[in-house]
Amino acid sequence: MPGATDYVSLHALDKWPLAVMSIAIPLLALVTIGMYKRRLLQVRLNIMNVVLCLGYYALLALYVAYIVKGYEPLGAVNCQLSTVNCQLSTVNCEWYLTMWSAIPLVNVVLTMMATRRILKDEALVRAADRLR
Repeated sequence: MPGATDYVSLHALDKWPLAVMSIAIPLLALVTIGMYKRRLLQVRLNIMNVVLCLGYYALLALYVAYIVKGYEPLGAVNCQLSTVNCQLSTVNCEWYLTMWSAIPLVNVVLTMMATRRILKDEALVRAADRLR
């Protein structure tokens, strides 16, 4: 059992941050699609979506690191995240990532590709406006 100084104030955290991010990421992507007439705002929302996806992975890595070390940051003896399955009653902790945990990574790649094309489209529109 680790000492009291080994705990970082993760007891206040629960599973809800991952759930909120899992809901916010696709909602932000849907809102971004609707902003097709305001391309620069669309680019900003895309960047925010990429940051949220990377934050999702950072938070997931934090949870996995604490579970593998044997700490109990989630406040449960048997913890089960969307991508982590382990029993904290034993020191040996087994965890695995499912295919669903790769969706935010695919979202990052596709969002970055879309942002590049939106910026190219904005440059094309500005060049066409100059010719008028």
